[in-house]
Amino acid sequence: MCEQYVARSATPFRISALWDFTERLERYGIAGFGWGATWLDSSGVLRSHRDIGSFVDDQTREAVGRNETRALLVHLRRPSKFSTIGPADTQPFDDPAGRYAFSHNGDLENHEAYRAAYRKAGRLHGKADTEVGARWLEDEWAAARSIPAVLGKLHHTFGGHANLAVLTSAGEAHHYAGNDENPVFSFDLGSIRVVSTGMYSLDRSVFTYVAPEATNRALVPLTRTASI
Repeated sequence: MCEQYVARSATPFRISALWDFTERLERYGIAGFGWGATWLDSSGVLRSHRDIGSFVDDQTREAVGRNETRALLVHLRRPSKFSTIGPADTQPFDDPAGRYAFSHNGDLENHEAYRAAYRKAGRLHGKADTEVGARWLEDEWAAARSIPAVLGKLHHTFGGHANLAVLTSAGEAHHYAGNDENPVFSFDLGSIRVVSTGMYSLDRSVFTYVAPEATNRALVPLTRTASI
């Protein structure tokens, strides 16, 4: 089971301010099979870094952490199928038009119903279900009445256990809670607002092991989107 979070602040913060939290989320969430981050740079462009190894072993994280941003998306991978480990399936996925980045935790049950058409169009490069959902989101994005609405529609379309995270080029961060096996929580780490998965624990142990310093804690209800 993957772990993921979005973070946002009214003022720029150094990404490495969240690295201790990220390391604990990977360790206690039993991830470590790929990780990635997307952040909004000072010119309003989304920048991404991905690695097929663990966060803790990726020395490039130090360079990533030196960047400053107001909004961040991090995905820590623990794939359902280890055959999908590779660059093409490492998240977050960048929208080709630069509108947003997208990541997913859980499983998209009906992905095979869409896979063949996307594969025929040359739009798939990996094997995992999330990439199929990413292609669907690209096509639905422009017509969506809101980001929470399109994330809810994605979950309804594909089914399964699905926490969905999006970071937009406008600096908006959204985290949809649709995985009843891995709850989503919102909280503050200092001046940074975070919405994160709960390390695959059906209680609030994330605040004991991963974010003990968190304040303003709340559970995001199932099928709701926390937007920050």
